[in-house]
Amino acid sequence: MKPPTGSSLLLEAIAREGTVVPYRKGRVIFSQGDTADAVFSILRGRVKLTVVSKQNKEAVIAILSVGDLVGEASLVGQQPIRLATASALTECSIARLAKPAMMRLLRDDNGFAREVLSYVLTRNIRIEEDLVDQLFNSSEMRLARILLLLANFGKEGAPAGKIPDVSQETLAGLVGTTRSRVSFFMNKFRKLGFIDYNGSIEIHGSLLNIVLHDSPYRG
Repeated sequence: MKPPTGSSLLLEAIAREGTVVPYRKGRVIFSQGDTADAVFSILRGRVKLTVVSKQNKEAVIAILSVGDLVGEASLVGQQPIRLATASALTECSIARLAKPAMMRLLRDDNGFAREVLSYVLTRNIRIEEDLVDQLFNSSEMRLARILLLLANFGKEGAPAGKIPDVSQETLAGLVGTTRSRVSFFMNKFRKLGFIDYNGSIEIHGSLLNIVLHDSPYRG
């Protein structure tokens, strides 16, 4: 299998050294507060990361797809427990590699170590972009950017255009707004021909107008 994103060397090594497990939609991979004892790689499907505050409020912090690592923060010695919950947003196939085996690969395989470093640096850039997006852009622009990212626009070798039918509650959590605002913008995007619904959400390249230009449709 040739993954559409990420490094085949990275994913193949984790799958070879670890255990590949199927996950049904909604199944929890690990929970906030669990011992951080393994790293996971997504071979098929999408994974949702959520955190729950002390006030019992839940927030969606990321949706990860094929080629992404999950729980890689466990490699940091100062983080013995999971800070988020990972669950299967769709049917998934995920490789699990125990932390000692992951550390051995990083120590003994320079090529693997370089791939992990490249992945982590790229992920950090994405997190910085997400922070800037939250600080400076409107809810409408943030939603447009998230839909484009979920549809793999801009990912080399990734099939772009369609995403699973992600709930508006999940999108609202990612955008940082209410479900009603997400519903309003989704209907607006559909009327303008930027997206379509047909069992899944089909994203058209014209949605890039919201992100790349000072669109007259934004407001």
